[in-house]
Amino acid sequence: MKNILIIGATGQIGSELTMKLRSLYPNGNVVAGYIAGAEPKGALLESGPSHLVDITNPAHIAEAVDKYNVDTIYNLAALLSAVAEAKPQLAWKIGLGGLYNTLEVAREKGCAVFTPSSIGSFGPSTPHVKTPQDTIQRPETMYGVTKVSGELLSDYYWHRFGVDTRSVRFPGLISYVAPPGGGTTDYAVDIYYSAVKGEEFKCPLKPGTFMDMMYMPDALKAAIEIMEADPSRLKHRNSFNIASMSFDPEIISAKIKEYVPEFKMKYELDPLRQAIADSWPDSLDDSCAREEWDWKPEYDLDAMTVDMLHNLRVKFGIKQPEDSQTV
Repeated sequence: MKNILIIGATGQIGSELTMKLRSLYPNGNVVAGYIAGAEPKGALLESGPSHLVDITNPAHIAEAVDKYNVDTIYNLAALLSAVAEAKPQLAWKIGLGGLYNTLEVAREKGCAVFTPSSIGSFGPSTPHVKTPQDTIQRPETMYGVTKVSGELLSDYYWHRFGVDTRSVRFPGLISYVAPPGGGTTDYAVDIYYSAVKGEEFKCPLKPGTFMDMMYMPDALKAAIEIMEADPSRLKHRNSFNIASMSFDPEIISAKIKEYVPEFKMKYELDPLRQAIADSWPDSLDDSCAREEWDWKPEYDLDAMTVDMLHNLRVKFGIKQPEDSQTV
């Protein structure tokens, strides 16, 4: 990959993926595609080219591809789970209509396409523990419906037209860089913010609600590695299970207390988010990703907690504990 377009570059994943790709491909164009009202700022703006790309407008996509000789598109445009339930029509328009536009431009101009799927592509009838790579997918949310449909559509463009489509199913993603964006798993980001700020955390999910989670550096690693993988080894394409860690609110709270003993959490359940979480897997079997392109995460819960707390303190100008150089 030399010339890359990232659609949704100012979002939770896109803002970090853009910067990571620019560090890896300094001699190419890594174009930050954005929508009006969400323009790049700071380092994201200054470190490389940017272009207005509304995924619902195929002319925007084609214009950016032509202008920057793009050969690879990362399509990150989507409404996250809880937001998509509030705006299902818009979620479909962006998630599926936008994907169709992207794939058509890719077909016409010879681009590879990465479009992430999610644990949300599974549903209550899916095996919840060590969810297999190939299993029943009957989600009950609009977010999940768009993700399953996106997997099928991407595979269709590969088999029918030879468009090099690849994807991973992201677990809940945890990051200190971008604020949460309305996902069901975002409590696992909010909890660290509360811990660092000395606030009591109000947890929207009940104890025992296990979900797969991943630290953002591992998510970026997966998105890049799958697009660089040897295609001759790929038996699957859209979409690979990837996993790193699985925990419930009690486990992550206990881990934070190891480093912030005064941290407190109480439960204020959100019925919508709880219902969504209950329909998702507790853990994923990612053996196919490990076998077909050597996937391996670098962070577990402890390593992530140390890094999150340290970097959030830096972000908010909060003094680091004197008894630790890392936390």
